[in-house]
Amino acid sequence: MVKQYLILLGFFVFAFTPMQTVEAETVPKVEDSYVTTEDIVSDLVFPTIDKRVIKEYGGDDLFDWQWQRIVGIKYNDNHSYDVAVRVNIPSKNNDNVKEDLVKVRVSPSCDSGKINKQKCTHGLKIEIVEYKHLSK
Repeated sequence: MVKQYLILLGFFVFAFTPMQTVEAETVPKVEDSYVTTEDIVSDLVFPTIDKRVIKEYGGDDLFDWQWQRIVGIKYNDNHSYDVAVRVNIPSKNNDNVKEDLVKVRVSPSCDSGKINKQKCTHGLKIEIVEYKHLSK
């Protein structure tokens, strides 16, 4: 009788045990990556600034300008942020680099129930507020 149960148990184990094994694809580990707040903000506002710099100086999509640094971040009453960024624009003959200040307003979406809906009624918006040529 025990022999029949062992055979039956062996049959069930054989029937319900998968015969093929699939190994998951290995994902490279990103251990040495360090992201700062400035990296996150630059990822958000870089395309908007890029369009404006190209508009100011002309040129194509391969126009080369450099993000210098964030000069300041100011929180506004309507749940938006004004981010001031310095950018360097090289001249055509590479002897003079122009420096500009771009103020960008980042307005995150007002989806949270914790936000005052009377002051905050917008979705995600990123817009240029001010553009100054610092160097002549």
